[in-house]
Amino acid sequence: MEKIGLNKIREMFLSFFESKEHYRLKSFPLIPQHDKSLLIINSGMAPMKPWFAGTETPPSRRVTTCQKCVRTDDIENVGITDRHGTFFEMMGNFSFGQYFKTEAIAWAYEFCSEWLKLPMERVWATVYEDDDEALELWVKTGIPENRIVKLGKDDNFWEIGTGPCGPCSELYFDRGEEFGCGSPDCKPGCDCDRYIEFWNLVFTQFDAQEDGTYLPLEHPNIDTGMGLERMACVMQETNSIFDVDTIKAVIETVERITGVKYMDGKNPSDTSIRIITDHMRAATFMISDNIMPSNEGRGYVLRRLIRRAARHGRKLGMSEPFLSQIINTIIDTSAGAYPELEEKRIFIRKIVQSEEKKFDETLEQGMELIAGFMNDMKAAGRDTLDGEKAFKLHDTFGFPIDITKEILTENGFKLDEEGFDVRMEQQKNLGKTVAAESDFGWEDNSIDYLFEGKTEFTGYDKVEDEGTIKGIFWNKKILSSLKEGETGRLILDRTPFYAQSGGQESDTGLIYCDDFAARVTEVRKFNDIYAHEVVIERGEAKPDMKVRCLVDEQRRHGSSRNHSATHLLHKALREVLGEHVQQAGSKVDDKELRFDFTHFEAMTPKQIKDVENIVNEKINMFLPVSTEILSIREAVKTGAIGLFEEKYGDEVRVVSMGEFSKELCGGVHVANTGQIGAFKIISESGSASGIRRIVALTGAGLLARLNEYEEIIGSVAEAVKAKPSNLIEKVDSIEKENAELKAQLDSFKTKSLNTVSAKMIEDSKEINGIRLVTRLFKDYGIDDLRTLSDEIKSKHNNVAMVLAAQNGEKITFLVSLTDDVVKSGHHAGKMIKEIAAAAGGGGGGKADMAQAGAKDPSKVKEAFAVAEKLL
Repeated sequence: MEKIGLNKIREMFLSFFESKEHYRLKSFPLIPQHDKSLLIINSGMAPMKPWFAGTETPPSRRVTTCQKCVRTDDIENVGITDRHGTFFEMMGNFSFGQYFKTEAIAWAYEFCSEWLKLPMERVWATVYEDDDEALELWVKTGIPENRIVKLGKDDNFWEIGTGPCGPCSELYFDRGEEFGCGSPDCKPGCDCDRYIEFWNLVFTQFDAQEDGTYLPLEHPNIDTGMGLERMACVMQETNSIFDVDTIKAVIETVERITGVKYMDGKNPSDTSIRIITDHMRAATFMISDNIMPSNEGRGYVLRRLIRRAARHGRKLGMSEPFLSQIINTIIDTSAGAYPELEEKRIFIRKIVQSEEKKFDETLEQGMELIAGFMNDMKAAGRDTLDGEKAFKLHDTFGFPIDITKEILTENGFKLDEEGFDVRMEQQKNLGKTVAAESDFGWEDNSIDYLFEGKTEFTGYDKVEDEGTIKGIFWNKKILSSLKEGETGRLILDRTPFYAQSGGQESDTGLIYCDDFAARVTEVRKFNDIYAHEVVIERGEAKPDMKVRCLVDEQRRHGSSRNHSATHLLHKALREVLGEHVQQAGSKVDDKELRFDFTHFEAMTPKQIKDVENIVNEKINMFLPVSTEILSIREAVKTGAIGLFEEKYGDEVRVVSMGEFSKELCGGVHVANTGQIGAFKIISESGSASGIRRIVALTGAGLLARLNEYEEIIGSVAEAVKAKPSNLIEKVDSIEKENAELKAQLDSFKTKSLNTVSAKMIEDSKEINGIRLVTRLFKDYGIDDLRTLSDEIKSKHNNVAMVLAAQNGEKITFLVSLTDDVVKSGHHAGKMIKEIAAAAGGGGGGKADMAQAGAKDPSKVKEAFAVAEKLL
């Protein structure tokens, strides 16, 4: 059997099915485009669910692809077993109602026998126990019945969550008796390692529902999956995916960087090398698809992988961040099939570097903490870490729970996972506001009872229009009317009011007729129905009344200016920072704009200025703002930017600003960019891990802010007795004067402390052979106390110092022990917890020095008394 490389196998598979008139698709991104039930793409067919279900039309009724996939369900097995990995590639051929079992089985046999030239006498098949048709087709192609095994639903019925599913047939390769269990009945389905499954053919004919039932698909489909890494194991006759050519190249890189030799996969260092190799492959592909490390969702999956790899680097003796050095090999071996890896090489390395550095900053403290927990458990005779402590490791030190669990397991301990889950849920609930009287969540399910059809939105062209009231509701109740002073929601059949959507705040204004007048405070959209929150200012509103709608034009213009500016900003950011920048959220109203975007580090002042200059240049060019309605496929071809992980309809609205910017957008905009007036970034900051946030002003909002700054500058100038024109020189002079005064004060403090140190030793109290020094200082800082303790330590032995500094109502304690006191068994970090507690505080630190804060200055003497008791 010819040994074939992984990259060549991929190309052979895709080329074979192209010869069978299949359309070759690129791998979909790992971020699901149309499926909220999935966090990350985890199978070859997952991105194609709408095509299988018939809700969308595929580009061809026959397609073939090699799909990037990530699964972390069995992450604890990665590195330990020969076949588990979080990242893998799944090759497949698919038919959407065009061919079925006959062709799928015949082509599978042909590819194996004629293209891969497998020894077919070593190939076995399994079929679903009721699928006699599949069995007969395999026999017809050349696999004898004695090498075909019937299995039940658990083994040969494919489904993953909701969506398309059906009976399946799998191909196995017989590795030989030496890999078997010795049973004379050993065959596919046995738990031993003799038979390796390499191709799964799913005969998709059902649609799995959330309630567990199955509905027949209108057209039966074919969905096959061949794991590329596993097929490479077969073709290269290796025992492990980690011995496959492309993955082995990464392992060799890890060996070179760490200086640790990879042996046979059986010892602990091999496990760590495997984990680093696998997790960095997954991380590389995830980042290339714009998944960024964060504390939730798919970003947290990425964070777990990078941090787990970093922890295993520590186990191999790596004391400095090193993971980014592995990226080049991963890209070099895969960029031929995935050019986006090469395009984002520098970006991927920077993200990994940044994330590893963040974890490195807390890793040592976290490791010390978990070591302390394990020592405490050992002393108490317990074997389970409680969930609260595991949560602290997660929340304070960024330890993903699987890392904590892994460390505990390595040391013979267990984790209270249920307690941890409860604590996590409590934290989530802190961020939720439960509004019992809120309408939200009710309308989506009930609004159809109020109004059949949808509201016609006319606000793209109008700020004034007429409509008819079709329904009134409030607090989950349908109302027959709204009277003066009452609040409620009006549903109209036609409206110029823009409803809050896509980060843009809703319009406000008036709805009125002869019988009533109402102030519109907010507009929400539910199932294409516009609900206007109003306060009745006169009269009484009732269903079927014809009304006049008047949008607040000044607010609309301000909101439109800021919204259009976000489009220019988005494009400018991509030009200055790179194509990896994607919108991660926004909030736009008439006052300002807030724009969140993916980026791995703070912007430099130059980058901020460059972005501002580009946006203002495009504003001053008075670029026309135009819109067109296109199919989603046409929109993508034009280069329009959109949040493609979101679900769009068959048709989308594309907003263009000259040739500069083109985005999918349903919001309201200016007619040309010149109407924005001007653009100024007022802040750039971190919003979440891997997410930056810009707040900016335009037009009238910018003018108002400049007027505010002018007043502030005038007030400051008056306070320091200067003119605005020479304010900087005056401040420089004040700073210089303050620096001189501070130097004099520091000199005085140093002399004072030096004088007092001898007196403190003289006044110390000896307890069990240790001299206890206690003293309260007013208006001194913690650095002053450290200086004093170092001075005493340099001249004396057997000294325990408990010092306090009072600044206003705040107290800071310092416990400092000489080395001989530490050796006698005392620990400053443990002592200070009890000392500070006496004054309503807490803290910690190392054995020789620790500090803490406290809230009650009146309890300092009691705290000093605690120190005496401890000694």
